Amino acid sequence: MTLSVCIIVKNEEEVLGRCLSCAEKFADEIVVVDTGSTDGTVLIAEKFTDKVFFFKWRDDFSAARNYAFEKASSDFLMWLDADDVITDENCEKINALKSVLDSYDMVMMPYAAAFDGETPTFVYERERIFRRSGNYKFEGAVHEAVTPCGRLFHSDAVIYHKKIKENEPLRNLAILQKLIASGKKLDDRQKFYYGRELLFNGMYREGIAVLEDFLNGNGWSVNKCEACINLYQAYIGLGNEKSALAALLRSFTFAPPGSAACCILGAYFMKKLDLASAKFWYETALKADGVELSGGFVNRDYCGFIPNIQLCVIYDRLGEREKAYAFNEAAGRIKPNNCDYLNNKKYFEELGIRGEI
Repeated sequence: MTLSVCIIVKNEEEVLGRCLSCAEKFADEIVVVDTGSTDGTVLIAEKFTDKVFFFKWRDDFSAARNYAFEKASSDFLMWLDADDVITDENCEKINALKSVLDSYDMVMMPYAAAFDGETPTFVYERERIFRRSGNYKFEGAVHEAVTPCGRLFHSDAVIYHKKIKENEPLRNLAILQKLIASGKKLDDRQKFYYGRELLFNGMYREGIAVLEDFLNGNGWSVNKCEACINLYQAYIGLGNEKSALAALLRSFTFAPPGSAACCILGAYFMKKLDLASAKFWYETALKADGVELSGGFVNRDYCGFIPNIQLCVIYDRLGEREKAYAFNEAAGRIKPNNCDYLNNKKYFEELGIRGEI
């Protein structure tokens, strides 16, 4: 099976070569669609492929992605962003995957979007490769996506999203507000992201109204859980602790308690000096499923390091230092160079409690 890698770009000269150097290790064809670059992006693209096309930008990422797919000719189509990076190990996994693609319609892959050094800490699964004959289409002017369907394969090949510059803070918000002003009704997924964009830009009351409305709709359960966390943060920002807690606990009506919500509750009770409640929620966080395969956002620190390091503090305050030490060592196995872990280790050694990871 052949594989086309399709990328939409605008003023990406700083990162495009890095991305295409990865893609050429497994791609049978590279398609680059430029949406209005004024720097050297196109010249860089032409060094890697003769399939460089131009698309007039119209505030619609899905339209540009779908145009790129239309220009590809391989059996399967894969999308990347210009600031994505793929390690040699993961390139090898994608190459190996090509031999079994014919048994599937869509491939899901982990997308790492935040890091501690080179270790991914924020990961979520995305639809990444599609059978061309399936005529899959992206939907959504921003935060575009293809709804997973057909025969799915969950690959462990990770794509690293390595930004070196931030997006314009109001870009996505402006696109969505332009759609609303034109009379277009946002679907549930776009409503979710619209509410988040409002919150990220400090418009708490407006964002809360949108996300509360979203929770009453038919959106994905993973997005509803994330919306509840966003609402917690927004209500805290407004000083409304009661509504914040109600929003966070509402997430448990959509799915089993996730590690992020549990850690947030743990931190809340730590501030209240309620160690028993904090301990319960951090221990629950360690038992919670990270649900990376669900399509939800997963902060891996909430799944291991944070609850372990906090349980170390809690058990130390409770006078159970052997347990505290064990939790600190568990945190150290995840982040052996972390200063909190190392400071705790030194503290325990001074108390005569020592050991090796």
